[in-house]
Parts: sequence; structure tokens; C-alpha cells
Amino acid sequence: MKITVGIPQKDREEAAALYWNAFGEKLGFTLGPKYQALMFVRSVLRPDHGICAHDDDGKLLGIAGFKTTHGSLVGGDFKDLRKIYGWTSAAIRISLLGLLERDVENERFLMDGLFVAPEARGSGVGTALLDAIIDEAKRRGYTQVRLDVVDTNPRAKALYRHVGFKELKTVKIGLLKHIFGFSASTTMVRDV
Repeated sequence: MKITVGIPQKDREEAAALYWNAFGEKLGFTLGPKYQALMFVRSVLRPDHGICAHDDDGKLLGIAGFKTTHGSLVGGDFKDLRKIYGWTSAAIRISLLGLLERDVENERFLMDGLFVAPEARGSGVGTALLDAIIDEAKRRGYTQVRLDVVDTNPRAKALYRHVGFKELKTVKIGLLKHIFGFSASTTMVRDV
């Protein structure tokens, strides 16, 4: 397995598909239908805000995204949404996406999503990507890595605990669970 910072252009389509496979349930109401969501993700994907895992044949196995003051793996703004969904729909979608927004901090490097191809899950790809995120945080001078994990993803939470992340706080989202498909999000941190 090879880990690299940055997403090669040749993997843009596959990266968008893997992202949607991992987060489509959470973002389906906000960014769906799938064909439009994939168009949007492809258009706003920031290759410089991702760390990739590839197998020996160059197949994309997974990505760990991160967020900085300069952007995030999958960001975008109203203009980007409008191109895909139209003005009215974009206005509603940007409001909903704003509810999921997380601010960057000076002392904590923000991991902004980790997703692994279904056929590669359980083979160490997620752990390797987490190690790479921790290395990237060190390289950038951070003292901790921060991430958020939803209550509907206990497998991810177990992985994060396994590599040393500690729970900081859990926030319940109330009635928004009907829009986003989860009831609570837990912030976890790990020293680098």
C-alpha cells in the first residue's frame, strides 16, 4: 500500500464515488439525488486537502480529508451549488450544509472525513490513513488532531479509539436527525 498527500487527477471520479458511498446517507437529503451529488463533489473536490491510499497496482483504496483555513476536501460555496442545483435549491442546500460546518483551530489539525473502498475495509487502510493524518499534523506544527464521528458509525468510532483518539464531547442534533440520518456527533482528539 502506498500513502501520498494529494489526490491524483486520474482518481477524481473514483474519489467522488467513494466519498458519496461513505457520506451519501448523511448528505443524501441535502445533496441528492446521487447523480447531482456526484457532479457537485467532483466539481469542488480539493486534491490538496486529501491523503490517498493506493494498492500496488495504483487502485484508490481510500482517502482521509482535512480542513485548513484555505479550504477542505469537499467544500464549495453557493456559486458551486447553484451551478449544479439552480438558485432556489442551492439557497436551501447551503443553509443545510452550514449546519454541519466545523471551524478550524490553531492548535488542532481538523480531519474532515475518512473513507475506504468497501472491498478494502478491514485491511488496515483506515489505520494507515489515520497515521498519515497524524504525520501531516506534525509536519504542519499542530499538537493534536481533531475529528468528528456520527453515532451511526460505531465502526469508525472504534477505529479512532483504537489508534488513541479520546472523546471530547458529544452534541445531539435533535430534529435535524430526520434530515441528516444521525442523532449525535462526537468530537474526538488525539495528541500527535
